[in-house]
Amino acid sequence: MSRPPRPSHLPLRDGVSASCVVVRPGDAPTALDFLAARLAVLSRDEWAERLARGEVLDAQGQPLNASTPCHPGQRIYYYRRLAAEPEPLVSEHIAFQDEWLVVADKPHFMPVTPSGRFVQQSLLVRLKRRLGLADLSPVHRIDRETAGLVVFAVQTHTRDAYQALFRDRRVHKLYEAVAPHRSDLALPCTHRSRLAPDAERFFLAREVAGEPNSETHIERAEPLGAHALYHLRPVTGQRHQLRLHMMALGVPILGDGFYPEVLRGPGEPDDAENPLQLLARALAFDDPVTGEQRRFSSSLTLRAAQAASPAPAAGADQFDDKVPRLVMGASGA
Repeated sequence: MSRPPRPSHLPLRDGVSASCVVVRPGDAPTALDFLAARLAVLSRDEWAERLARGEVLDAQGQPLNASTPCHPGQRIYYYRRLAAEPEPLVSEHIAFQDEWLVVADKPHFMPVTPSGRFVQQSLLVRLKRRLGLADLSPVHRIDRETAGLVVFAVQTHTRDAYQALFRDRRVHKLYEAVAPHRSDLALPCTHRSRLAPDAERFFLAREVAGEPNSETHIERAEPLGAHALYHLRPVTGQRHQLRLHMMALGVPILGDGFYPEVLRGPGEPDDAENPLQLLARALAFDDPVTGEQRRFSSSLTLRAAQAASPAPAAGADQFDDKVPRLVMGASGA
């Protein structure tokens, strides 16, 4: 089910858009009873406090009070906030901005959108506050643990066109990863497998038997002693795809807290000294709105690659060689 649209007259609050919850038949009869039962992540007293402060609104933007009657189909809006959030060690960097797109370099450990322990310190909210763009929205996602490029649509009416690029595999994506060096590994190769959520641990995925639903082209770009820099070109965009495919080849990505074994579960402190060595290095696509050929490259460098080699990481200065010209409608690589 698609998310209900946010009415345009509901303002941002500290960069956060209003979230929406829809009353269903049989839900509690008043605003306070409904919120306390439906969104029990906050206590009844906390919801009562938010209602008293005018932080819960109807579709017209008018504050609700605790005794406001609820009816099926009614949309109730509220603003997510947390008492305290982990501060990012590194800020995001704006790689590109025009009237249509914002492309940001995301550091490790910052989520793209509000989730879990992060609202104000998510990339989306930080950019909305920083740039004053209330309708900014991501057209794709990368993991919180992954660093690199994320593309945002500036205008709501173009969002679907940009999202379709990623959905229809018309974006060339280049990732870099540092992992163990295995001389016996036959590369380059294409790894295909079926990925599915882990039945016991919601935050993991795994390879299972069946028709492949994921595909990654993998090559060794540069030896780094006991490790190597790898270029990864995902064709599909399954959850944790690159991390699982590298593990399947026997070369799990350095700093991975989930694979091959769980070192830190969701909500546990991040290991700032040992981030996942995975970087969304480059993106290229033909712009469906302007017709331009868009080509973006991250300015970030993986710590493990930088420590092992004083030269710039492969891919940063060879973007044109690594990301070929696109033809509209061609499958992404």
